[in-house]
Amino acid sequence: MSILGLKRTKKMKNGVDFLNFLHHDLLLKIVSSLDDPSDLVRFSAVSRSWRHFVIKNGICKHLCLRMFPQLSRVDHVNELVGRVKGHAEVGSSNFMEWEALEREHRVYAFLARGCLSFSVTECISEAIIASSTDNYPEESIDNTLEPRDRVAQIASYWSSKGQSDPAVPETLTYKLAADLCVITEINIRPFRAYFQIGCPIYSARSVRFHMGHLKTSRDNLGDESCKDSGNDKFVWTYTSQEFPMAQENVLQNFKLPEPVLCIGGILQIELLGRVQRQEMDGLFYICVSHVQVVGRRLSPAFGIQILESSDKFVLEALSYKQPTFPEVTSSVSSLQMRLRDLEQIVNFLRGNVVDVVEHGYGWNVDDEESDEEEEVIHEE
Repeated sequence: MSILGLKRTKKMKNGVDFLNFLHHDLLLKIVSSLDDPSDLVRFSAVSRSWRHFVIKNGICKHLCLRMFPQLSRVDHVNELVGRVKGHAEVGSSNFMEWEALEREHRVYAFLARGCLSFSVTECISEAIIASSTDNYPEESIDNTLEPRDRVAQIASYWSSKGQSDPAVPETLTYKLAADLCVITEINIRPFRAYFQIGCPIYSARSVRFHMGHLKTSRDNLGDESCKDSGNDKFVWTYTSQEFPMAQENVLQNFKLPEPVLCIGGILQIELLGRVQRQEMDGLFYICVSHVQVVGRRLSPAFGIQILESSDKFVLEALSYKQPTFPEVTSSVSSLQMRLRDLEQIVNFLRGNVVDVVEHGYGWNVDDEESDEEEEVIHEE
Protein backbone atom coordinates (compact mmCIF):
# COMPACT_ATOMS: atom_id res chain seq x y z
CA MET A 1 0.00 0.00 0.00
CA SER A 2 1.30 3.48 -0.85
CA ILE A 3 1.79 6.25 1.69
CA LEU A 4 -1.20 8.06 0.20
CA GLY A 5 -3.22 4.92 0.66
CA LEU A 6 -2.14 4.79 4.29
CA LYS A 7 -3.27 8.36 4.66
CA ARG A 8 -6.75 7.50 3.45
CA THR A 9 -7.00 4.55 5.86
CA LYS A 10 -5.18 6.13 8.76
CA LYS A 11 -8.33 6.44 10.81
CA MET A 12 -10.87 3.75 11.43
CA LYS A 13 -14.58 4.43 11.40
CA ASN A 14 -14.47 5.42 15.08
CA GLY A 15 -11.82 8.08 14.30
CA VAL A 16 -8.96 6.33 16.17
CA ASP A 17 -5.45 6.47 14.70
CA PHE A 18 -4.52 2.89 13.79
CA LEU A 19 -0.90 3.57 14.79
CA ASN A 20 -2.10 3.19 18.38
CA PHE A 21 -3.03 -0.42 17.65
CA LEU A 22 0.42 -1.48 16.43
CA HIS A 23 3.26 -2.53 18.68
CA HIS A 24 5.97 0.13 18.78
CA ASP A 25 8.73 -2.19 17.53
CA LEU A 26 6.57 -3.45 14.66
CA LEU A 27 5.64 0.08 13.65
CA LEU A 28 9.27 1.15 13.87
CA LYS A 29 10.30 -1.73 11.62
CA ILE A 30 7.62 -0.83 9.05
CA VAL A 31 8.53 2.85 8.91
CA SER A 32 12.27 2.13 8.90
CA SER A 33 11.83 0.02 5.77
CA LEU A 34 11.06 3.17 3.78
CA ASP A 35 14.22 3.90 1.78
CA ASP A 36 13.06 6.99 -0.12
CA PRO A 37 13.26 10.37 1.68
CA SER A 38 10.13 11.49 -0.19
CA ASP A 39 8.16 8.64 1.38
CA LEU A 40 9.24 9.75 4.85
CA VAL A 41 8.17 13.31 4.08
CA ARG A 42 4.73 12.07 2.97
CA PHE A 43 4.48 9.82 6.01
CA SER A 44 5.28 12.74 8.33
CA ALA A 45 2.67 14.91 6.61
CA VAL A 46 -0.21 12.53 7.35
CA SER A 47 -0.81 13.85 10.87
CA ARG A 48 0.86 15.46 13.82
CA SER A 49 1.18 12.13 15.65
CA TRP A 50 2.84 10.49 12.63
CA ARG A 51 5.30 13.38 12.35
CA HIS A 52 6.10 13.10 16.05
CA PHE A 53 6.75 9.39 15.62
CA VAL A 54 9.27 10.01 12.80
CA ILE A 55 11.06 12.76 14.71
CA LYS A 56 11.12 11.05 18.11
CA ASN A 57 12.58 7.84 16.68
CA GLY A 58 15.15 9.54 14.43
CA ILE A 59 13.87 7.79 11.29
CA CYS A 60 15.58 10.21 8.88
CA LYS A 61 18.89 9.79 10.70
CA HIS A 62 18.66 6.01 10.49
CA LEU A 63 17.86 6.27 6.77
CA CYS A 64 21.03 8.34 6.21
CA LEU A 65 23.09 5.86 8.21
CA ARG A 66 21.81 3.02 6.02
CA MET A 67 22.65 5.01 2.90
CA PHE A 68 26.10 6.11 4.12
CA PRO A 69 27.72 4.20 7.02
CA GLN A 70 30.40 6.95 7.14
CA LEU A 71 27.84 9.10 9.00
CA SER A 72 28.27 6.91 12.08
CA ARG A 73 31.14 9.28 12.94
CA VAL A 74 28.80 12.27 13.38
CA ASP A 75 29.07 13.55 16.96
CA HIS A 76 26.15 15.96 16.66
CA VAL A 77 24.48 18.27 14.16
CA ASN A 78 24.37 22.06 14.05
CA GLU A 79 21.81 24.15 12.23
CA LEU A 80 23.33 27.46 11.17
CA VAL A 81 20.14 28.74 9.54
CA GLY A 82 16.91 30.22 10.93
CA ARG A 83 15.59 28.47 14.02
CA VAL A 84 12.12 26.92 14.20
CA LYS A 85 9.96 27.35 17.29
CA GLY A 86 9.13 24.28 19.35
CA HIS A 87 5.63 22.84 19.55
CA ALA A 88 3.38 24.43 22.14
CA GLU A 89 2.21 21.06 23.44
CA VAL A 90 5.75 20.05 24.40
CA GLY A 91 6.30 20.69 28.08
CA SER A 92 8.88 23.31 29.01
CA SER A 93 11.06 20.72 30.78
CA ASN A 94 11.34 18.71 27.57
CA PHE A 95 11.60 21.63 25.18
CA MET A 96 15.38 21.49 24.69
CA GLU A 97 15.32 17.75 24.06
CA TRP A 98 12.49 18.05 21.55
CA GLU A 99 14.16 20.99 19.84
CA ALA A 100 17.33 18.90 19.39
CA LEU A 101 15.28 16.03 17.90
CA GLU A 102 13.52 18.39 15.48
CA ARG A 103 16.84 19.95 14.46
CA GLU A 104 18.34 16.53 13.84
CA HIS A 105 15.27 15.54 11.82
CA ARG A 106 15.47 18.61 9.57
CA VAL A 107 19.20 18.22 8.95
CA TYR A 108 19.10 14.51 8.14
CA ALA A 109 15.91 14.80 6.06
CA PHE A 110 17.50 17.44 3.83
CA LEU A 111 20.78 15.52 3.73
CA ALA A 112 19.00 12.37 2.53
CA ARG A 113 17.21 14.40 -0.11
CA GLY A 114 20.41 16.15 -1.22
CA CYS A 115 22.35 12.90 -1.55
CA LEU A 116 19.79 11.71 -4.09
CA SER A 117 18.66 14.89 -5.85
CA PHE A 118 21.52 17.41 -5.99
CA SER A 119 23.09 17.83 -9.43
CA VAL A 120 25.61 15.22 -10.60
CA THR A 121 28.74 17.14 -11.52
CA GLU A 122 32.55 17.15 -11.66
CA CYS A 123 33.87 17.08 -8.09
CA ILE A 124 37.65 17.69 -8.33
CA SER A 125 38.81 21.12 -7.17
CA GLU A 126 42.59 20.80 -7.38
CA ALA A 127 45.46 18.33 -7.52
CA ILE A 128 47.43 18.06 -4.27
CA ILE A 129 50.35 15.69 -4.73
CA ALA A 130 51.64 12.61 -6.52
CA SER A 131 53.75 10.01 -4.73
CA SER A 132 56.46 10.59 -7.35
CA THR A 133 56.96 12.66 -10.51
CA ASP A 134 59.54 11.91 -13.16
CA ASN A 135 60.00 15.40 -14.63
CA TYR A 136 58.50 18.25 -12.63
CA PRO A 137 56.64 20.40 -13.59
CA GLU A 138 56.39 19.15 -17.18
CA GLU A 139 54.87 15.84 -16.02
CA SER A 140 53.05 17.18 -12.95
CA ILE A 141 49.85 15.78 -11.44
CA ASP A 142 48.22 19.11 -12.39
CA ASN A 143 48.18 17.88 -15.99
CA THR A 144 45.63 15.18 -15.07
CA LEU A 145 42.96 17.88 -14.68
CA GLU A 146 43.20 18.61 -18.41
CA PRO A 147 40.85 16.35 -20.46
CA ARG A 148 43.12 16.36 -23.52
CA ASP A 149 46.40 14.48 -23.72
CA ARG A 150 47.90 17.18 -25.94
CA VAL A 151 47.67 20.92 -25.43
CA ALA A 152 49.13 23.18 -28.15
CA GLN A 153 50.84 20.07 -29.60
CA ILE A 154 52.58 19.40 -26.27
CA ALA A 155 51.87 16.15 -24.40
CA SER A 156 49.85 16.66 -21.21
CA TYR A 157 50.13 13.89 -18.61
CA TRP A 158 51.52 12.87 -15.21
CA SER A 159 54.38 10.38 -15.08
CA SER A 160 55.74 8.47 -12.12
CA LYS A 161 59.43 7.89 -11.60
CA GLY A 162 60.76 4.72 -13.19
CA GLN A 163 61.08 1.54 -11.12
CA SER A 164 62.83 -1.74 -11.78
CA ASP A 165 60.19 -3.50 -9.64
CA PRO A 166 56.77 -3.48 -11.41
CA ALA A 167 54.99 -4.03 -8.06
CA VAL A 168 55.87 -0.54 -6.70
CA PRO A 169 52.58 1.42 -6.37
CA GLU A 170 51.89 5.12 -6.92
CA THR A 171 49.26 7.51 -5.54
CA LEU A 172 47.55 10.64 -6.86
CA THR A 173 45.82 12.82 -4.25
CA TYR A 174 43.15 15.44 -4.99
CA LYS A 175 41.09 18.05 -3.15
CA LEU A 176 37.40 17.84 -3.94
CA ALA A 177 35.15 20.83 -4.56
CA ALA A 178 33.27 20.37 -1.26
CA ASP A 179 33.97 18.98 2.20
CA LEU A 180 30.98 16.68 1.71
CA CYS A 181 30.59 14.95 -1.66
CA VAL A 182 28.63 11.87 -2.68
CA ILE A 183 30.99 10.12 -5.10
CA THR A 184 29.55 7.64 -7.59
CA GLU A 185 32.38 7.03 -10.07
CA ILE A 186 35.99 7.85 -10.90
CA ASN A 187 37.23 7.93 -14.49
CA ILE A 188 40.91 7.56 -15.40
CA ARG A 189 42.63 7.72 -18.76
CA PRO A 190 46.11 6.12 -19.00
CA PHE A 191 48.59 7.97 -21.20
CA ARG A 192 49.76 6.68 -24.55
CA ALA A 193 53.29 7.87 -25.34
CA TYR A 194 52.68 8.69 -29.00
CA PHE A 195 56.21 10.10 -29.24
CA GLN A 196 57.84 6.74 -28.41
CA ILE A 197 58.32 3.77 -30.74
CA GLY A 198 55.22 1.57 -30.70
CA CYS A 199 53.17 4.22 -28.82
CA PRO A 200 53.24 2.30 -25.49
CA ILE A 201 50.46 2.84 -22.93
CA TYR A 202 51.71 3.26 -19.36
CA SER A 203 48.66 2.09 -17.39
CA ALA A 204 48.52 0.51 -13.95
CA ARG A 205 47.47 -3.08 -13.42
CA SER A 206 44.65 -2.06 -11.04
CA VAL A 207 43.37 0.88 -8.98
CA ARG A 208 41.96 1.47 -5.51
CA PHE A 209 40.36 4.60 -4.05
CA HIS A 210 40.62 6.23 -0.61
CA MET A 211 38.45 9.09 0.70
CA GLY A 212 38.86 11.13 3.87
CA HIS A 213 40.11 14.36 5.41
CA LEU A 214 43.10 16.13 6.90
CA LYS A 215 44.04 14.93 10.38
CA THR A 216 43.85 18.39 11.93
CA SER A 217 42.55 21.81 10.94
CA ARG A 218 46.10 23.13 11.41
CA ASP A 219 47.21 21.18 8.35
CA ASN A 220 47.18 23.32 5.23
CA LEU A 221 47.10 21.78 1.78
CA GLY A 222 49.20 24.64 0.51
CA ASP A 223 52.08 23.88 2.88
CA GLU A 224 54.97 21.95 1.42
CA SER A 225 55.19 20.00 4.70
CA CYS A 226 51.72 18.63 4.02
CA LYS A 227 52.52 17.78 0.43
CA ASP A 228 55.78 16.08 1.32
CA SER A 229 54.29 13.93 4.07
CA GLY A 230 52.32 11.56 1.86
CA ASN A 231 49.55 9.88 3.86
CA ASP A 232 50.74 11.12 7.26
CA LYS A 233 48.41 14.12 7.18
CA PHE A 234 45.27 12.29 6.05
CA VAL A 235 42.59 10.14 7.71
CA TRP A 236 40.83 7.73 5.35
CA THR A 237 37.16 7.07 6.13
CA TYR A 238 36.59 4.88 3.07
CA THR A 239 38.70 2.46 1.04
CA SER A 240 37.30 0.83 -2.08
CA GLN A 241 37.80 -2.60 -3.52
CA GLU A 242 40.54 -3.11 -6.11
CA PHE A 243 39.46 -2.50 -9.72
CA PRO A 244 41.37 -3.95 -12.71
CA MET A 245 42.63 -1.38 -15.22
CA ALA A 246 42.92 -2.04 -18.95
CA GLN A 247 46.07 -1.08 -20.85
CA GLU A 248 44.07 1.18 -23.14
CA ASN A 249 44.26 4.90 -23.92
CA VAL A 250 40.59 5.57 -23.11
CA LEU A 251 38.74 7.21 -20.23
CA GLN A 252 38.08 4.11 -18.13
CA ASN A 253 35.04 4.16 -15.84
CA PHE A 254 35.33 2.82 -12.29
CA LYS A 255 31.82 2.88 -10.84
CA LEU A 256 31.65 2.36 -7.09
CA PRO A 257 29.35 -0.47 -5.92
CA GLU A 258 27.41 2.06 -3.84
CA PRO A 259 27.59 5.88 -3.69
CA VAL A 260 30.16 6.93 -1.07
CA LEU A 261 29.96 10.01 1.17
CA CYS A 262 33.43 11.58 1.18
CA ILE A 263 33.83 13.34 4.53
CA GLY A 264 36.53 15.98 4.37
CA GLY A 265 36.94 16.39 0.63
CA ILE A 266 40.16 14.41 0.04
CA LEU A 267 40.37 11.67 -2.62
CA GLN A 268 43.38 9.48 -3.26
CA ILE A 269 43.84 7.19 -6.25
CA GLU A 270 46.15 4.24 -5.59
CA LEU A 271 47.70 2.83 -8.76
CA LEU A 272 48.75 -0.78 -8.19
CA GLY A 273 51.23 -2.60 -10.38
CA ARG A 274 53.08 -1.48 -13.53
CA VAL A 275 52.63 -3.13 -16.90
CA GLN A 276 54.77 -1.11 -19.31
CA ARG A 277 58.57 -0.97 -19.40
CA GLN A 278 60.20 2.00 -21.13
CA GLU A 279 62.56 0.84 -23.84
CA MET A 280 64.97 3.71 -23.24
CA ASP A 281 66.00 2.83 -19.68
CA GLY A 282 64.34 -0.55 -19.04
CA LEU A 283 62.29 0.82 -16.10
CA PHE A 284 58.55 0.50 -15.42
CA TYR A 285 56.41 3.66 -15.35
CA ILE A 286 52.78 4.65 -14.76
CA CYS A 287 51.44 7.64 -16.70
CA VAL A 288 47.96 9.18 -16.45
CA SER A 289 46.48 11.64 -18.90
CA HIS A 290 43.20 12.59 -17.21
CA VAL A 291 41.26 11.98 -13.98
CA GLN A 292 37.59 12.79 -13.50
CA VAL A 293 35.54 12.38 -10.31
CA VAL A 294 31.76 12.36 -10.67
CA GLY A 295 29.25 12.86 -7.87
CA ARG A 296 27.08 15.32 -5.95
CA ARG A 297 28.55 18.28 -4.06
CA LEU A 298 26.67 18.87 -0.80
CA SER A 299 28.19 22.31 -0.22
CA PRO A 300 27.19 25.09 0.30
CA ALA A 301 24.14 23.44 1.89
CA PHE A 302 26.28 21.40 4.32
CA GLY A 303 29.63 21.70 6.02
CA ILE A 304 31.64 19.79 8.62
CA GLN A 305 33.89 20.50 11.59
CA ILE A 306 36.41 17.79 12.43
CA LEU A 307 36.77 17.16 16.18
CA GLU A 308 40.51 16.70 16.53
CA SER A 309 40.29 15.09 19.97
CA SER A 310 38.37 12.12 18.53
CA ASP A 311 37.51 10.49 15.23
CA LYS A 312 34.14 12.29 15.18
CA PHE A 313 32.90 15.34 13.30
CA VAL A 314 30.08 17.89 13.51
CA LEU A 315 27.57 17.95 10.64
CA GLU A 316 26.46 21.51 9.89
CA ALA A 317 23.38 22.57 7.92
CA LEU A 318 24.28 25.93 6.37
CA SER A 319 21.29 26.34 4.04
CA TYR A 320 18.09 24.55 3.09
CA LYS A 321 18.27 25.72 -0.50
CA GLN A 322 19.29 23.24 -3.15
CA PRO A 323 22.56 24.42 -4.79
CA THR A 324 22.92 24.39 -8.56
CA PHE A 325 26.03 23.22 -10.39
CA PRO A 326 26.72 22.56 -14.08
CA GLU A 327 25.80 19.01 -14.97
CA VAL A 328 28.74 16.80 -15.86
CA THR A 329 28.96 16.39 -19.62
CA SER A 330 28.94 12.91 -21.03
CA SER A 331 32.37 11.78 -22.18
CA VAL A 332 33.01 10.51 -25.65
CA SER A 333 32.56 6.74 -25.61
CA SER A 334 35.48 4.36 -25.98
CA LEU A 335 33.98 3.05 -29.22
CA GLN A 336 33.79 6.55 -30.68
CA MET A 337 37.42 7.24 -29.74
CA ARG A 338 38.60 3.99 -31.28
CA LEU A 339 36.67 4.67 -34.49
CA ARG A 340 38.26 8.12 -34.74
CA ASP A 341 41.72 6.67 -34.17
CA LEU A 342 41.06 4.01 -36.80
CA GLU A 343 39.76 6.61 -39.25
CA GLN A 344 42.89 8.72 -38.81
CA ILE A 345 45.14 5.69 -39.35
CA VAL A 346 43.26 4.65 -42.50
CA ASN A 347 43.40 8.17 -43.91
CA PHE A 348 47.11 8.36 -43.14
CA LEU A 349 47.79 5.07 -44.92
CA ARG A 350 45.81 6.31 -47.92
CA GLY A 351 47.92 9.44 -48.02
CA ASN A 352 45.05 11.73 -47.10
CA VAL A 353 45.78 14.74 -44.90
CA VAL A 354 43.23 15.07 -42.10
CA ASP A 355 42.83 17.33 -39.11
CA VAL A 356 43.86 15.75 -35.83
CA VAL A 357 40.90 15.30 -33.47
CA GLU A 358 41.64 14.71 -29.83
CA HIS A 359 38.83 12.50 -28.50
CA GLY A 360 36.04 15.04 -28.58
CA TYR A 361 38.20 18.14 -28.88
CA GLY A 362 38.81 19.77 -32.25
CA TRP A 363 42.39 20.57 -33.09
CA ASN A 364 42.35 24.08 -34.51
CA VAL A 365 45.29 24.22 -36.90
CA ASP A 366 44.50 27.82 -37.87
CA ASP A 367 44.93 28.90 -34.27
CA GLU A 368 48.28 27.14 -34.06
CA GLU A 369 49.46 28.81 -37.28
CA SER A 370 48.27 32.23 -36.14
CA ASP A 371 50.17 31.79 -32.87
CA GLU A 372 53.33 30.93 -34.81
CA GLU A 373 52.85 33.98 -37.06
CA GLU A 374 52.48 36.22 -34.03
CA GLU A 375 55.72 34.83 -32.58
CA VAL A 376 57.55 35.57 -35.85
CA ILE A 377 56.18 39.13 -35.89
CA HIS A 378 57.32 39.69 -32.30
CA GLU A 379 60.77 38.33 -33.09
CA GLU A 380 61.07 40.67 -36.05
